Amino acid sequence: MKQLTLPEKGKSKEEILSLLHSFKSGDSDWHEGRLFGLIYYAGQDVEDMAREAYAAYMFENALSPFDFPSLLKMETEFISLVSSLFHGDEATVGSMTSGGTESILMAVKAARDWARVHRPEIKAPEMVAPLTIHPAFNKAADYLGLKIIQTPVDGEFRAEPKAVKEAITPNTIILAATAVTYPHGVIDPIEEIGALAREKDLWFHVDACLGGYMLPFLEKLGGEIPPFDFRVPGVLSMSADIHKYGYVPKGASTVLYRIPELRQHQFYVYTDWPGGVYATPCLSGARPGGAIASSWSILHYLGEEGFLKLAKSAREATVKLLDGIQAIPGLFVLGKPPATVFSFGSDKINIYQLGARLKEKGWRLHAQHRPASLHLTISPYHEKIVDPFLDDLRAVASELAAAGPAEPTGEAALYGMMGTLPDRKAARALALQYLNNLYRLKE
Repeated sequence: MKQLTLPEKGKSKEEILSLLHSFKSGDSDWHEGRLFGLIYYAGQDVEDMAREAYAAYMFENALSPFDFPSLLKMETEFISLVSSLFHGDEATVGSMTSGGTESILMAVKAARDWARVHRPEIKAPEMVAPLTIHPAFNKAADYLGLKIIQTPVDGEFRAEPKAVKEAITPNTIILAATAVTYPHGVIDPIEEIGALAREKDLWFHVDACLGGYMLPFLEKLGGEIPPFDFRVPGVLSMSADIHKYGYVPKGASTVLYRIPELRQHQFYVYTDWPGGVYATPCLSGARPGGAIASSWSILHYLGEEGFLKLAKSAREATVKLLDGIQAIPGLFVLGKPPATVFSFGSDKINIYQLGARLKEKGWRLHAQHRPASLHLTISPYHEKIVDPFLDDLRAVASELAAAGPAEPTGEAALYGMMGTLPDRKAARALALQYLNNLYRLKE
C-alpha cells in the first residue's frame, strides 16, 4: 500500500466521529461482557464519572507541579489513600505512572540504584523472580542492565520459596513476586519470600498491578487472602494499577515505597540543561493530568462501600464460572485462584480450538501456553453473562469432544506453535516477525 499523506483539507467533526464509530465495528463487544480481558468495567455510572474527570484535565500536564498545583495535590492525596489500602503508613510514598510496566521499571531502577549505594561491590546485579512474573520485569532487566533469574513454580503455579533461595547469588539485589499472577490468578507466598529478603538483606518488590484494587476488598469481605502488602516486613516496594480494578481509563498506575529514602533512587535529575533544571519522578516527562484526575475522582466516587460492592459482584461471578467450568467433562481450572482472574485447560480437547470456536460465537478469551490454557479476567459486569457463556462453553466442548482431535487454525494455531517450539530463540524470532507484520499499514 502506498504511503499515506495528510489530507489537503480537513474533515468536519461529524465526518471524523462517524469514521471513528465505523472503525469500532470490528472491535470486541466489551460493554456486553463478551471480552474476558483488557477492559475492566463497573457500569455506566462509573464510566461516566471517570470519563468526565479525565476530560476536566485532558490537556493539563503534570510535568510541572508549579503550573498545575491541583494535579500535585491530587497525586499526593491519591498516593496516601492508596497506600492505606496496602497497610502503608505516614512514611509510605510513591508516584503515579502510565501503567504497570512503568511502575515495575521504576521499582527495578530504584532497587538497582539503591544497590549501587549500599552494595557497591556488585558490578553485575541480578534479580530473582518466578516464571509467572509479568514480562515487564524481563523488560526492566533488559533495559536496566540486570540479569533476571527465573525460578520454577509449584503445582498450584505459585512461586517456590526454596527455589528462590537457591537462585540467590552474591550478585542478587532484588526479589520479586506477584499478587495476583496474570496467567493463573494466584498469589505467590509473599510472607515466605519476604522473610527470605530480610534474611539476605535484599530489596523485595510485590507486583499487585492486577490484584491491588481487588484483594484488599475481597479480604474485607471475608475472603482467604494471605498478607501480600506492607504488612510483610520484607516488602520494600509495590506496584498497583488503578486502570484495572479501579475502573479508570488506561494510563494510570502507582509505584509505592515503604520509606522516602527508597523512592529517591527512582527520581531523575539533570541540572545543566539550558532549559532549566530537569527533574522527573518517573520515566515519563509529560504526564497526562486526566489520568491523575480520573484516578483521584474514582476513589472518592466509589469509596470503600462502592469498591466492596463491585468486588463482591466480580468474585461471585468468578465462583459461578469456576464451578461451571469444573463441571464440564475434560475441562479443569489451573491452580486455586482466590480472586477474579483464572485460566482453564483441557485433557480431552484442543484448548486453542475451543477458544477459536468460542470466538466464532462472540466470546473473546485470551490463549496462553506453558501449559496450554484459556484466560479470563472477570469484572462486575460479567455477572450478567455467566449462564449464556457456560451454555455456549458446554455446547462447544461437547461438540469438539465428539468430533475428535483437530488442528487449530489462525490465532489459535499461532499460540499452539509458539508454546510447543522447543527452541525458544526460534519462538522469539517468530514473535518478532509476527509483530513486524502486524504493525504495518494494511489495505
